[in-house]
Amino acid sequence: MTDLTNPNSTSQPLNSAGDAAPASGRQPTVLRCITGSLIASALTFALYSLTMSIALSFATKPLHSTNITVLKISVAVRTLVVGMTALGMGVFGLAAVGLMLLGLQIWIQKLAKKPTV
Repeated sequence: MTDLTNPNSTSQPLNSAGDAAPASGRQPTVLRCITGSLIASALTFALYSLTMSIALSFATKPLHSTNITVLKISVAVRTLVVGMTALGMGVFGLAAVGLMLLGLQIWIQKLAKKPTV
């Protein structure tokens, strides 16, 4: 990590995002992108099913209390639980779409590349 207060720091910053190598050292391929997208899609569907199950369970079990503080805290916790599963579903859904689009981009770049003979 570069020391911003020391001008004699020996670390060299990256010039662009293209200078950074992937952590695994391997370039993404169409197959790897599609596989990752399918895994993320499966997790999205699982979290969607979990979210709907939790929401249905909360909807069918009313709160039995006359204390307004208990009711407000219960509603907040229920909202938090459903919101966290929905957030996870959204993150994995966006990852699935992004990986599929990356695979499509790589495939188009390979088709556009002219073979040298």
